Amino acid sequence: MATIVSPSLLAADFLHLEQEVDMINRSEADWLHLDVMDGVFVPNISFGFPVLEAVARKCKKPLDVHYMIVHPEQYIMQTAKLGAMMMNVHYEACTHLHRTVQEIHQAGMKAAVTLNPATPVSVLEDIICDVDMVLLMSVNPGFGGQTFIENTIKKVRQLRRLITDSGSKALIEIDGGVQHETAPRLVEAGANVLVAGSYVFKSETPEQRIHELRGL
Repeated sequence: MATIVSPSLLAADFLHLEQEVDMINRSEADWLHLDVMDGVFVPNISFGFPVLEAVARKCKKPLDVHYMIVHPEQYIMQTAKLGAMMMNVHYEACTHLHRTVQEIHQAGMKAAVTLNPATPVSVLEDIICDVDMVLLMSVNPGFGGQTFIENTIKKVRQLRRLITDSGSKALIEIDGGVQHETAPRLVEAGANVLVAGSYVFKSETPEQRIHELRGL
């Protein structure tokens, strides 16, 4: 199976968003990753529903919506209305994670759970068979262009073992510092989905970068 590539819109040129989405549509990208930040859960604000709705109208690829916000459960129906394929919530932001995952599924979307760098994989033992994907943050959430946290490779291996041992079908997604050096090591450790922001959108040849990541 080819590696799934989900370029992160956070690194796009927002003055030319339509052209950036056109590039994604033309490319071999599998999904489009959308980072929604509220300035509360993470120390930054990205974009909200007006931008999400505009992108959803234009983008032909499945939308991989990643909420780095408090109370993500309040936005399940709005996210489903966008036609999002995947709704991704942080373990650290959800007091009632099992209920939130159920509600995401009931709204017709796939459900993903994200772990911050300092959150151990073991917290997922009781929910791993209910989720479609786990996203491991390989940088501290809130800003693009950060340096990859090396411990992530070990966490991918731990998560792959947990998925195998439990019989879960969950995919493993990685977000942060994905580039030519880290991407092959992540795939080798067991990652299925790579989120790449700056590495794709700041490149002279973004479509070629996406092609190379898919080939890992």
